[in-house]
Amino acid sequence: MHRNVLLFIIALTLSQANISITEEQCSTSSHATCTGTEGSDPTLLESDVKISRRIEQALANYAACSNDATDANCTCHIGVLKRDLAPYKSTGFTRQMLKDAAKYGTRYKIYEKQLYRDASCMFPTRCQGIEHFLLSLLPQLPNMDLVINTRDYPQLHKSWTREGPVLSFSKTSEYRDIMYPAWTFWAGGPATKLHPTGIGRWDLMREKLERHAAKITWQEKRQVGFFRGSRTSDERDTLILLSRRKPELVEAQYTKNQAWKSPKDTLDAPPADEVSFEDHCKYKYLFNFRGVAASFRLKHLFMCQSLVFHVGDEWQEFFYDQLKPWVHYVPLPSYPSQQQYEELLSYFKRHDDVAQQIAQRGHDFIVQHLRMEDVECYWRKMLKRYKKLLKYEVQPDNELIRIGGRKDEL
Repeated sequence: MHRNVLLFIIALTLSQANISITEEQCSTSSHATCTGTEGSDPTLLESDVKISRRIEQALANYAACSNDATDANCTCHIGVLKRDLAPYKSTGFTRQMLKDAAKYGTRYKIYEKQLYRDASCMFPTRCQGIEHFLLSLLPQLPNMDLVINTRDYPQLHKSWTREGPVLSFSKTSEYRDIMYPAWTFWAGGPATKLHPTGIGRWDLMREKLERHAAKITWQEKRQVGFFRGSRTSDERDTLILLSRRKPELVEAQYTKNQAWKSPKDTLDAPPADEVSFEDHCKYKYLFNFRGVAASFRLKHLFMCQSLVFHVGDEWQEFFYDQLKPWVHYVPLPSYPSQQQYEELLSYFKRHDDVAQQIAQRGHDFIVQHLRMEDVECYWRKMLKRYKKLLKYEVQPDNELIRIGGRKDEL
């Protein structure tokens, strides 16, 4: 096809998708879409069209989960709860099932508006984060028995004979655990040099990041990709190596974690200093990866009003379902290649307005639908629907302790 005809088709497609390069961008760019020069790269142009079409299609298919910005009934997240409980609708939860599930988590009991738990908790701070929500909801909750997993990893693989029910904060579609909002909304989280006792309360961090992000305009953000974190997974290696090869495109380094023994554990480089979430907001493009399970950082990155690149969609938390690729964030497959990173970063550098629009939609979703009241709402609805599946009458258990008080003989 004649080059001028090809350029016309591409420009028309971008215009129809409402993702065109502006005159102002062209005035400072030698990109072939602007110049139509003999040196233009048809492969690059085709890549732009491909990405633009994905964004256009995603926006055309997107329906907001709620038209109410306050969404007082946390309706955006109910689909996840229904899916998690669906496998148990025919059988319900028997006393024996709860007894068998006890080895996979911490036993909790709500009885006569009091909360009880196993005498010991594997991760006390994590239990504290869970118990904050259970205690605040006690006046509204009926009697029930629960097994809550405080480990990072889910417990009930679909191929195993473990029937559950077990509540876990994160899982993939291969597990039948019931997701609950992670303890990190109130307490716990990864212990780092900057956060020795965990990231801390989500409501306070939200406010802090919102204030900080408001001080940095989109134009003032550095137009490079940014990542700082430990080598929890080698899925992150490619971005680190790209950063070393093209520092003008990506600034990504590994920090030290508890497993660090030598520079080999940070890809033969000294561990970098940690960077606060507030300072993440200086960058236009932020990367999120899974850890052992879902990463706790994702919700924080959105608060920066930067464009979030989310790598891999296997691991989920309860609120991920209504965050849509190309609408709220840029998706990447697990273990992306350096070429995939470069292609996307280069595209959004050339389409800065599109990058800003996606970043704003992602930020607005988290602000509107992941407030502390949304988290508490999800806990409440989950527990009430869970209770309806119990097939036995809940009884006292003198092996448990009452939370916040002495050991009680129930």
